Amino acid sequence: MATEFGHASTTDEVISGVRLDGKTAVVTGGSAGLGVESGRVLAAAGANVVMLGRDAGRLAAAVEGIGAELPAASVSMEIMDLADLASVRAAAERLREACAQIHILLNNAGVMACPLARTKDGFELQFGTNHLGHFLFTCLLLPSLVAAAPARIVNLSSAGHKLGDIDFDDPNFERREYDKWLAYGQSKTANALFSVALNERLAGQGVTANAVHPGMIMTELGRHLEPADIEILQARSGAMDIAFKSVPAGAATSIWACTSAELEGRGGLYLEDCHIAEPVSEANPAGGVAAHAQDRAAAERLWELSEQLVGERFAT
Repeated sequence: MATEFGHASTTDEVISGVRLDGKTAVVTGGSAGLGVESGRVLAAAGANVVMLGRDAGRLAAAVEGIGAELPAASVSMEIMDLADLASVRAAAERLREACAQIHILLNNAGVMACPLARTKDGFELQFGTNHLGHFLFTCLLLPSLVAAAPARIVNLSSAGHKLGDIDFDDPNFERREYDKWLAYGQSKTANALFSVALNERLAGQGVTANAVHPGMIMTELGRHLEPADIEILQARSGAMDIAFKSVPAGAATSIWACTSAELEGRGGLYLEDCHIAEPVSEANPAGGVAAHAQDRAAAERLWELSEQLVGERFAT
């Protein structure tokens, strides 16, 4: 039966009646915004939650804040910098040792529309952080996810995927002129395509992968934005009026993706406003998913490129 959740639904509404006792949930980007809210809600439902972030002080404060609100909650932290593949590998190794089973992996962290910068490994920062860091981290955790089946992987994409497809000839802006919105769109398309390719490989093993558009929320993700950027985003996305969400509403689709019975055994999807998105259309340019973000051939090509760039192949 389809839910009646929508744009304004909150995390507490979505999680109502759901229990996650005995299950382990891993959340990246756990030091602020949607990551903190997602960790709080999953912990309140009984999950053992591991929050990851690159700033130890801010991450510890977030974990302590959840503990103060929920004294019985099981919440811990791990340090990981998605813009440093060595850090990603080290964090994944620690998690594999600590968690034989991972039932939920919520890849929530990200950067948006930042000036041109590069990761420690030389990748364009948005593509390297939003996609390649999460690609490597997820693939390294696959043994624990498969061991926990049924398990779910949720990758935060964005309606921003409509701003840019993958440039397979120059994904890291080494030859073309840098455009922060084109780079952001490419990284969010990559998140969606990763979900498609990952689900193809794992569905037969009881693990599903879906992409989520959380909506527009005023969090630290937008710390690089200026007032003119909102107008640019509106013009490029076709949305004449962007309806901002609260943090609890912004994290609701992620929590729905992680826990909804409606999605049991279903993957390779793009989700928005707590429902499965329809293809983008002229009637609804601000909503839906563009065809290039669901293209299976492109998803496979991206998987191969990602393995090449992180220097590791993964048997799934």
